[in-house]
Amino acid sequence: MTRDEILRWLKVADTDDLERLWAAADATRHRYVGDEVHLRGLIEVSNVCQRSCAYCGIAACAPRVERYRMTQEDILECADKALEYGFGTVVMQAGEDPGITGDWMAETIQKIKHRTGLAITLSLGERCEADLRAWRDAGADRYLLRFETTDPDLYRRIHPSLPGGVSDRIHQLLRMRELGFEIGTGVMVGLPGQTWETLANDIWTFRDYAMDMIGIGPYIPSPGTPLDGPLGEMLQVEAATEQVPNDPLTTLKTLALTRLVCPETNIPSTTALATLDPASGRANGLQRGANVIMPNLTQSKYRVLYQIYPGKAGLHETADITAARIRNQIETLGRRVGVGPGTSPRMAQR
Repeated sequence: MTRDEILRWLKVADTDDLERLWAAADATRHRYVGDEVHLRGLIEVSNVCQRSCAYCGIAACAPRVERYRMTQEDILECADKALEYGFGTVVMQAGEDPGITGDWMAETIQKIKHRTGLAITLSLGERCEADLRAWRDAGADRYLLRFETTDPDLYRRIHPSLPGGVSDRIHQLLRMRELGFEIGTGVMVGLPGQTWETLANDIWTFRDYAMDMIGIGPYIPSPGTPLDGPLGEMLQVEAATEQVPNDPLTTLKTLALTRLVCPETNIPSTTALATLDPASGRANGLQRGANVIMPNLTQSKYRVLYQIYPGKAGLHETADITAARIRNQIETLGRRVGVGPGTSPRMAQR
């Protein structure tokens, strides 16, 4: 598939054409990664962040955020739950929190590995190489870092660099791969200022860099952030008629096209998609190319404070309810829960 073909498919609205796209993506998923849906337990370690990303509800510039950082004991309790539920992976996610030191996280990784043997994915923002190397040596298997957009001007406007450095997430992802991590990235669909050309180029970039994991979810405005105000309005005006909508249909088209150009990649059906379409968003994702779900294991006292966008699906559920509901959903679709860590086929071939 060429970049022009990706662009054309992104704009398709005909129902019959869409059915062909859905079928092709699902068949490709079945052929290359099988019918297993791998469950990866999400642990929202901290909502402290030193970045001022314009879209994020826990950014340093976000208003009225009650900040927290989980204790190591709380994190280990979540990891124990993942093992109990039969998950193959835990995902430790946080804002870019300088209070999560290299040594503390390395010790946490070692303890999780010793107690559970689970695969460990990290999503902790942009970190120095010393931290990344220490975490890989401690046993971390994967790292997620969304590049958000391939439009450099849009990226600069929504993701300001910290003093003394320029943010280059693609470069950091490739360095992580050199250190031995499986690498994952992703974009938001319908980000203000995102054009169809940009989104097509995002999908092409997934292919070009052979990512192991790709997360695709709709942009959901977070009240009080710059993108929910004048900046977002200005960017949408600048994009004019080429502004990509942040709806479930466009998100699913992006997901399906990503599966077609990256057949061996692990792709989740995201919580953001389920938030916009509670009735069928997650199931639709699984039927249009996705093979991963990330149930939230975070304790309720922290979960309600980790609001990168409002109304997040499952926000007020317990981990037990979330895990049971997702297992039932997978089985209803005629799929089965994956066993083991669900290593990327790309990684397995290296």
